[in-house]
Amino acid sequence: MADLLAYLGLFAAALGAATIMPMQSEAVLIGLLLSGKFSTLWLLAVASLGNVLGALANWLLGRGIERFREKRWFPIVPAALDRAQGWYRRFGKWSLLASWLPIVGDPITVVAGVMREPLPTFVLLVAIAKVGRYLVLAAATTGLA
Repeated sequence: MADLLAYLGLFAAALGAATIMPMQSEAVLIGLLLSGKFSTLWLLAVASLGNVLGALANWLLGRGIERFREKRWFPIVPAALDRAQGWYRRFGKWSLLASWLPIVGDPITVVAGVMREPLPTFVLLVAIAKVGRYLVLAAATTGLA
């Protein structure tokens, strides 16, 4: 039961970290890797799935957020949203490869939704970025790098 809770905790941390909430999943993954009690492959799979699904939540948020743009309570200044859309037009879908980066990665996934990036392209590029980050982290932690 404790193993299941550890995997669920990692999933929740990775999911939350990929949304616009300020969370970190790397420390959880490193701690579980260093414990030596869990399969590295399963830890990578669980963290990656949670992180990609969190980014998908951002994409869905972006898909629906534009209709509220003119509301007084809208949390994003319209000029900032315009700048983000211009930036995405300039760099396009390839900017999703930076979705693993702190601070800028999560907004990129929201803007991809606003810009109506096709779901298959979105998932593929975000998965490459997020799985790649966890692979590098796991390799460095376990001494495989």
